Amino acid sequence: MVPSRPLPGTCQTLLLFLLLVCCVLSPGSQGQQFLLRVQPQDPVLPAGGSLVVNCSTECPDPKLIILETSLLKKPVGAGPGWAAFQLINVTSDSRVLCAGFCNGFQMISSSNITVYRFPDQVELAPLPPWQPVGKNLTLRCQVAGGAPRSQLTVVFLRGEEELSRQRVAGEPAQVEVEVTATVLASRSDHGASFSCHTELDLRPQGLGLFENTSAPHQLRTFALPGTLPHLVAPRSLEVGTSRQVTCTLDGLFPSSEAQVQLALGDQMLNPAVTRHGDRLMARTTVTARADQEGSQEIVCNVTLGGETRESRENLTVFSFLGPILNLSESSAPEGSIVTVTCMAGARVNVLLDGVSAAAPGQPAQLQLNATEIDDQRNFFCSAILEVDGEIFKRNTSVQLRVLYGPKIDRANCPERLKWKEKTKQVLQCQARGNPAPQLHCLQKDSNLEVPIGIPVFVKLRYNGTYHCQAASSRGTYTLVVVMDVQGRNHPFVTIFMAVLVIVGLVTVTVALKYLYGAKRRGNYKVNQESSSLPLTSMRPKEAVAEEPS
Repeated sequence: MVPSRPLPGTCQTLLLFLLLVCCVLSPGSQGQQFLLRVQPQDPVLPAGGSLVVNCSTECPDPKLIILETSLLKKPVGAGPGWAAFQLINVTSDSRVLCAGFCNGFQMISSSNITVYRFPDQVELAPLPPWQPVGKNLTLRCQVAGGAPRSQLTVVFLRGEEELSRQRVAGEPAQVEVEVTATVLASRSDHGASFSCHTELDLRPQGLGLFENTSAPHQLRTFALPGTLPHLVAPRSLEVGTSRQVTCTLDGLFPSSEAQVQLALGDQMLNPAVTRHGDRLMARTTVTARADQEGSQEIVCNVTLGGETRESRENLTVFSFLGPILNLSESSAPEGSIVTVTCMAGARVNVLLDGVSAAAPGQPAQLQLNATEIDDQRNFFCSAILEVDGEIFKRNTSVQLRVLYGPKIDRANCPERLKWKEKTKQVLQCQARGNPAPQLHCLQKDSNLEVPIGIPVFVKLRYNGTYHCQAASSRGTYTLVVVMDVQGRNHPFVTIFMAVLVIVGLVTVTVALKYLYGAKRRGNYKVNQESSSLPLTSMRPKEAVAEEPS
């Protein structure tokens, strides 16, 4: 049987009206009233499904039982007091009406058909690449289809944690609906997965809970402070030299995701980056090139979450030539004129032994008549350059050698020496000159040489006059030294001489004592004779003779 197409609404109304009129005018209309039933009552079926609706009554002689609906239908059976109809391809909610007449009374009964369909699509809209911490994040769930909407709920999830639950609004005819929820992003959300989940709850209709979940999206949150990076760099840098540059920024989250760049002008640097907690530090060594001379900028750029913090410092790249210190003659003969010159690059002030040049960039000079006292004299030159308030200073020195003949100072070479034989002595005698002279001391007659400056064992033959001569390519110089060597006695001789001296002293003592005693005896005899005899003179012969007694 071909399904009958639904009648237009006006036709259905007209047909029902005619049935009512006929039943009212027909005889026996004052009989018993009966009910008309619709089975199933308020069914729920999936979209596109089919349903058999049974209209039945207990009336013994019902008149014209019909089913009115906007859906496609076809009769599938009939009998006393009933009629069955199949509804085909039910795609939307609908209400069906069973109608009939019994004993002149109209019988009408209805049933609501609810159509359910699962969402065709549940999708969480893409999250931003980076979400600032402390800012609101709007989650958007796009739901296509799904019915009945009154029983369709969207749930927003962070991992397994439920953030928000909302009914889906809008008519089923609406192809797609967007449900939103707002969350405050925090550090703990970094790396978290977000998704949306739909629930079609048909448990009141005895069917169950139908769920669908979108693909998850991972969120990346970040915190970038409003302060600029702390850039430490030199104010000036000499060509060819290197200095360290550091760039630090605190309060970064996550610091592991931050990118940092350091550059000198158009030269990208390669920093070593370290991270500790929320702190990032980039450190590198910058070397100035000749083509960068002049004003430059060092730039530190920190990027996180698509936002950038940048610091800049001015840097002057400069060249510092000098100082260059020259002598007109590095080895000058005594009495010659020597010119000393010190110079450096442009804008550099030079000082030569404390004397400044006439102007920056100009050389400083001095002249001298070379003398012996200028030998090994050091000349000092200082170069001073100011760059952006910084003072750079360099020093150099040079030594002058003056060529002069040999000389011996009498203070360093004594005129007379007294040495004892068989002792160790050192002949001290020094000469000077440039080039350094050779010094030799030779005995006048024998040309015997006594070593200078080292211990020697003195011999009697060293006694004499010596010529100490200093000689070099610049001439000779001679001094006379007299060496008086005194002989040294043997110890036994010394003892013998001492014994002789003692014996001599004893002999002299005894002799003196004897003579003194003899004299006293002579005087005594004279005194006795003078008292008893007449005074007479004594002959000398008689006196000498008596003396030995």
